[in-house]
Amino acid sequence: MKLPQLADRLDHIAPFHVMELAKMAAELEQQGRHIIHMGIGEPDFTAAQPVLDAAARAMADGKMQYTSATGLPALRAAISGHYRRVHGLEIAADRIIVTAGASAALLLACAALVEKNAEVLMPDPSYPCNRHFVAAFEGVARMIPSGPEHRFQLSEQMVREHWTDATRGVLLASPSNPTGTSIMHDELGKIVRAVRERGGFTIVDEIYQGLTYDEQPFSALSLGDDVIVINSFSKYFNMTGWRLGWLVVPQALVPAIEKLSQNLFICASSIAQYAGVACFTPEAIAIYEERKAEFRRRRDYIVPALRELGFKVPVTPDGAFYVYADCSALSDDADRLSIEILNQAGVVVVPGLDFGPFTAHQYLRISYATSMENLREAVERLRVFFAERCR
Repeated sequence: MKLPQLADRLDHIAPFHVMELAKMAAELEQQGRHIIHMGIGEPDFTAAQPVLDAAARAMADGKMQYTSATGLPALRAAISGHYRRVHGLEIAADRIIVTAGASAALLLACAALVEKNAEVLMPDPSYPCNRHFVAAFEGVARMIPSGPEHRFQLSEQMVREHWTDATRGVLLASPSNPTGTSIMHDELGKIVRAVRERGGFTIVDEIYQGLTYDEQPFSALSLGDDVIVINSFSKYFNMTGWRLGWLVVPQALVPAIEKLSQNLFICASSIAQYAGVACFTPEAIAIYEERKAEFRRRRDYIVPALRELGFKVPVTPDGAFYVYADCSALSDDADRLSIEILNQAGVVVVPGLDFGPFTAHQYLRISYATSMENLREAVERLRVFFAERCR
C-alpha cells in the first residue's frame, strides 16, 4: 500500500535523541539491569497533596466539561496573583492564556508570529523542540553559537550582529534547558530593547523560573508589556503529565491567540485546570519551596562531584535541574560516551547532539531530578567506569 506524501516541513524536524536513549535504557531494564535515569528532565516529585485533592473534588463534582479556550477565570486570576506576590508585577488576568502545557503555549505563539521563511534567533545550545515549533510554521530557527563565556545564552551583541531583514524575533529560555543557566537581568533588558528597536518579538520560556537558586528570580514581563512569556506547571509545580501551562501576551494579541487556541486545542484539560488553582495556595507553595531547596541541595552535590570525576562544568547552573558538563577531557565524542556510560555503568546521561551542533560532541546534559541516593550511586558507578576505562 502506497503511503501519502509527507509534508516537506518534516525534513526540518529532527528525531529527539533523548527519547532514543530512554528506549535503550528501557531495554536494559527489561533484561534485569538497574538503571539510574539522569536523562529526561522530569522531577521525581509528583503533584502536591492539595493539588491532588482539588483534582479529586473536580471529578467528584463533575467539573469535566470544556472550559473557555483562554482558561478558567479562577486559574488566570491565581496566576496573576502569583506574579504579584512573587515578582511585584501587576499582570492583568485577561493577558494570561491557559494552555495544554508549555508546548502548546509555544505552538500558539509561533502560530501567531512566525511566517514562512521568517528567521527566529535562539542560542545554540537550546531545547530542540523550540526550533521545531518554528519549523512547524515554516520559519527558520537561526542557532547562534553561544559558549560558557556567554552562559550559553544570547547576548545583545549577538542579536545585533545576527539580525537580518528576514529576522522577526528571538526565542529565549531562562533558566535554560539544557544548561540550567539564566540570562542576567541587565543583559536580557538590553536584548529586549534591541529587538524592540527592530520591530521584532521577544518570547521568553520561563518554565524553570520557579527553580532559580542563587538570585531572586525575575520575570521578563518586568521589561515591558510587549514581551511574551511562556510558563508551565510541569517543573516547579511537578505536574509533567497533567499538560498544563500558560502564556502571557500583550493585550492586543489576546484575540488572535484565543482564536488559535479555540481551533487547535479547544481548551486545556478542565481537571488539570481546577487542580492548578490549588498550586497557588499557601499550603502547596510551602511544599514546592521545600522541594526547590532539595533540588538546590542536589545541585550543590552533583556539580563538584562531576568536576572530581574529570568533567568540566564551566558555568555553575543557577536554575532548573541540569548540569551541562564538558566531557572533552574524557572523550572526543559525547554521543559515544553516553552510550558507553549507559551500557557499562547503567546511568542515563544525554549528549549535546539534541541541543544544537555547536556543543554536540563536547557536552553532556546531566539531570539531577532524582534522589540523592541515586545521585550518589550514579557518581560511584561513574567513578568505577572511568577508572576501568583508564586501565
